[in-house]
Amino acid sequence: MHHPKLHILAIAAHPDDIELGCAGTLIKHTRMGQQAGILDLTEGELGTRGSVAERYKEAADAAAIMGISVRENARIRDGFFRNDEEHQLKVIHYIRKFRPEIVLTNAPEDRHPDHGRGYRLVSDACFLAGLRRITTFDEDGTPQEAWRPKRVFSMIQDRQLEPTFIVDISSSFDTKMQAIQAYTSQFYNQDSHEPVTYIATQHFTEQIRYRDSLLGKRIGTQYGEGFISVNIPGIDSLDSLIYPELA
Repeated sequence: MHHPKLHILAIAAHPDDIELGCAGTLIKHTRMGQQAGILDLTEGELGTRGSVAERYKEAADAAAIMGISVRENARIRDGFFRNDEEHQLKVIHYIRKFRPEIVLTNAPEDRHPDHGRGYRLVSDACFLAGLRRITTFDEDGTPQEAWRPKRVFSMIQDRQLEPTFIVDISSSFDTKMQAIQAYTSQFYNQDSHEPVTYIATQHFTEQIRYRDSLLGKRIGTQYGEGFISVNIPGIDSLDSLIYPELA
């Protein structure tokens, strides 16, 4: 079965994790003509606000805003999934299906326990996906070929973790905020009658702008998104840091 090969696959625990953490980077790369996709691990069914059906619609709307070519949901259990063989094989299936060069995923540790657990699950699955003796199948029963992404980077979410590097998202920040606002059931909405949660206040939405502004300031730009890499990225020469076209 033929599937589009993606340059970047962003995998995170909940619908809207990607929008909050790395949408600006994804938008920037889609505008460069690269194929990017999203895999939501869960349906976010434990969320206080909204319904699963609403979140699917919101996720699709946000993907369209970001220019994402494919978005799928692994439908594993929100809040209770584990980094075990069963779940690793599910994630391996998607990695081999889309063969990304780069995987972006949850923060290594964060306020929500699913985020750190999601990071460990995805990181392990990315390594295991390159082992040819692990057998997985496409939807039509065709055996999948082994594939290991070249890089796995963690986004920064609620906690202010120290980034390994920062991506300039000044040109895509406004579109990122539009994608976040597509989740009308989850974030601040003055017309909503649902319970007010940690992420549903106007202050929380403003904090995303402040965080990205502070990250941008560290690299001399208006807005930035920080990423963490276990393996430090290398550069060809010092000139790569002063001439972006050489990076």
